[in-house]
Amino acid sequence: MSNVDIWVEKLSIPTYEIGAAEKSPIFLDKRVYQGSCGKVYPYPAIEKISDQKTDKEYTAVWLENEYIKIMVLPELGGRIQRAYDKTNGYDFVYYNKVIKPALVGLTGPWISGGIEFNWPQHHRPFCGGQILRFR
Repeated sequence: MSNVDIWVEKLSIPTYEIGAAEKSPIFLDKRVYQGSCGKVYPYPAIEKISDQKTDKEYTAVWLENEYIKIMVLPELGGRIQRAYDKTNGYDFVYYNKVIKPALVGLTGPWISGGIEFNWPQHHRPFCGGQILRFR
């Protein structure tokens, strides 16, 4: 059995900020978005992504053994941002080197790459009553 190393470090990652959430949640009962439909309320919707990227500091939690190296970003809902196979030098989960949300989730922003927790429905970087916040 091999050792597992775990450490925390700050990383600067180019990031496209999201716009402000709609202050009055929309009451759409059967909003259909990318094949997903359902009630959006009580979650506010975000419908703006910045066109300008800026470097933003994130806390990265790394887990590593002799075979793999995993990067988790707690500030983005504990998403697995990178999963790297050390035996062949290959990212076995798509690794996006920037944080660039797209408006493809039922309530707005979703980030390509990595692994996110999608609950209770569709793409969403957080679960429960939280929404994606970069600021």
